[in-house]
Amino acid sequence: MDTRDARRAAQVRRAAAAALIGTAIEFYDFFLYGTAAALVFGPVFFPGLGVVGALLAAFSVYAVAFLARPLGAVVFGHFGDRLGRRATLVVSLLLMGLSTAAVGVLPGYGAWGWWAPVALVVLRVCQGVGLGGEWGGAALLIAENAPAGRRGRYGAFLQLGPTIGFVLANGVFLGLQLVLDERAFHGWGWRVPFLASLGMVAVGLFVRLRIEETPLFAAEAGRVRERPPLVEVVRGHWRTVLVGCGMITVGYAMFYLTTTYALAYATTGLGVPSTLVLSMLLAGGVAMGGTVWVSAWRSDGWGRRRTLRVATGLAVLWAPVLFPLLETVRRPLMFLALAGSMVVLGCLFGPVAAYLPELFPTRVRYTGAALTYNLGGVVGGATTPLIATRLTAAYGTAEPVGWYLVALGAVALVCLGLLPETSGTDLAVAGADAGRRRAPVLGADPAA
Repeated sequence: MDTRDARRAAQVRRAAAAALIGTAIEFYDFFLYGTAAALVFGPVFFPGLGVVGALLAAFSVYAVAFLARPLGAVVFGHFGDRLGRRATLVVSLLLMGLSTAAVGVLPGYGAWGWWAPVALVVLRVCQGVGLGGEWGGAALLIAENAPAGRRGRYGAFLQLGPTIGFVLANGVFLGLQLVLDERAFHGWGWRVPFLASLGMVAVGLFVRLRIEETPLFAAEAGRVRERPPLVEVVRGHWRTVLVGCGMITVGYAMFYLTTTYALAYATTGLGVPSTLVLSMLLAGGVAMGGTVWVSAWRSDGWGRRRTLRVATGLAVLWAPVLFPLLETVRRPLMFLALAGSMVVLGCLFGPVAAYLPELFPTRVRYTGAALTYNLGGVVGGATTPLIATRLTAAYGTAEPVGWYLVALGAVALVCLGLLPETSGTDLAVAGADAGRRRAPVLGADPAA
């Protein structure tokens, strides 16, 4: 291996490590709120609304961050496509980490009245904006450094980040509940995971400040750009954005039904101890990490679209049995319900870090990939816990929630039929509108 090849290989490894560590930290911060919303935020910030009312209020604030994520995608995408991937990733990490730590010192309703939930909403918006810029930039950091035939397997490092963040967030809450009594946990213990974010952000910044700009962006940096990235994405790639959003919505919905809504439903509706549910989700999270790796790696050989079709088909088959198994309140069947969903989720998310960047040209890749990913989060992540809560309250069982997930899966399969195969694509010429062209290999962007 000559000096240039060795340097390139080292850069790919550093990019993968920076994406993995930074994304794990960002999603740790983001998932903390979901766990806290299911366990403590109702009585802390919304007392007097009743069990269902407080849970709906907590989930509504939870949804705010998803609504803010497309804004983060646009803002960070603009600067990421104009100034570079590296700098924007540093800023997104800081914004997310500081907002999360601030939640840890935020007084509850008893001390601040309605100012407490208002401040919580503001901080949740900041979290959403930060995460909206994080995933797209980290995905590009890997995709624009990795060899064409290995983008899937290198993208697995990025997709392991959310899994690690989820396991850390739930693991910390589980540990606190095991060592603290209920009064201490609800009084101050839940704040510890949020404050711990500061130390993790320091580690992430150390790693990210050592990476270089991607070679594809460096080659684009000197070109004259007549339109802002968002305008170009909306005018030339809107079909790709909408179809890509429809493709990933089912993954978001299944994830937050399994990890957030199922936690709240099992503890408040079925009377299952939260420590038991968190333990099951932790084990499922480990299994999810394994299937993320397998599906991402296989997408380099099978193709992104074929791999995602198989994963979506599994989601459609599993959705109707998820909540009936959970409602048995039998530990083996509950574990099967949650762990089975996590395994399917790993298959769904594994290839996405390589697939979405391959759908857009370099000059708008940050904006296009981030906007697609985060719009899917609005539809699948923000609304799903609220819809699930309403459906369960109306029918007295969570079984209809599974059929809602089946419908989203059917939409995803249609969208996959409209998207092209992109594995092995040369990113220097990638970016044909998937809604307009269905060729197996993407050609040069017509606006180039």
